[in-house]
Amino acid sequence: MNPGRRASSTRVQMRKGLASAPAPLEPEAPPQPGDYAEFLRTTLPQQGKAVASHRLGSERVWLKKAGPRHGKLRYHLLAAIAGTLRLDVLSPVPNPGGEAAIEIEARRLRALGAVGLRVPAVLAQQADGLLISDLGQSGRPPVVLQERLDQAAAAGPVALLATWREGLDAIAIVHAREAYLSQAFDRNLVQCPDGTIGYIDFEDDPGETLPLPECQARDWLSYLHSTAMLVDAASPHAAAAHWHEVLGQASAEVRDRLAVAARRMRWLRHLPRGRRWGRDTQRVRAVARLLARWYGK
Repeated sequence: MNPGRRASSTRVQMRKGLASAPAPLEPEAPPQPGDYAEFLRTTLPQQGKAVASHRLGSERVWLKKAGPRHGKLRYHLLAAIAGTLRLDVLSPVPNPGGEAAIEIEARRLRALGAVGLRVPAVLAQQADGLLISDLGQSGRPPVVLQERLDQAAAAGPVALLATWREGLDAIAIVHAREAYLSQAFDRNLVQCPDGTIGYIDFEDDPGETLPLPECQARDWLSYLHSTAMLVDAASPHAAAAHWHEVLGQASAEVRDRLAVAARRMRWLRHLPRGRRWGRDTQRVRAVARLLARWYGK
């Protein structure tokens, strides 16, 4: 699991209230049928980046282009850890990259949208590219939950836990509809202007290799992995109440898998501290510390 860097100049910045939000775009004629497909066809060859936003009439859209296929070596370490701990929930789910990743993302977006979840709409698709909608509204962009958590952490434990709970509740909504995410990191949960949490980034599909309870347990561990360092440093005991309250809605199979993961990961809380060991090591250590507290012996 790799929740990415928390500091980035390219990340969406937090908007503080309506007064500081950008003015709505002037209304323009909506794209005509077929415009999306034509825009994808003509723009894709000109786009250098793997993912980029564009303006199409009054809309902001995102174009994803197929990149090179991913190799399997990058997954060997995670597979070794999962095997050592005997935890299928940590087994890597390869992102195939290339045209396969485009097909997977389009399929998953359509499936999650069909059950009423807030995900980007698939506007146009071809083998090597995908055009999807933006989750902003009236010219106002969505805000990445990762950004909101960072700002809440600076405000204090109460604010942090309130924002962290929003992520827990958002994942619970997905699971209540017998669905699952792909990488349920805080960077892939976004608050839309109307306050609804949306979901992005679906280039892999855990359901192709794991049963539903494993996929859902993986969502919880992914979210915890991306937020554990903040929570562990702020208010781990208070966070336990939120965790167990929300997980009370999960199936018995999911709760059992998380309890097993907590037990088998306990020794990882003794991983060395310090930046010299890398941020991922510190994240895993924080997850193990929290799970050890929350699940006891």
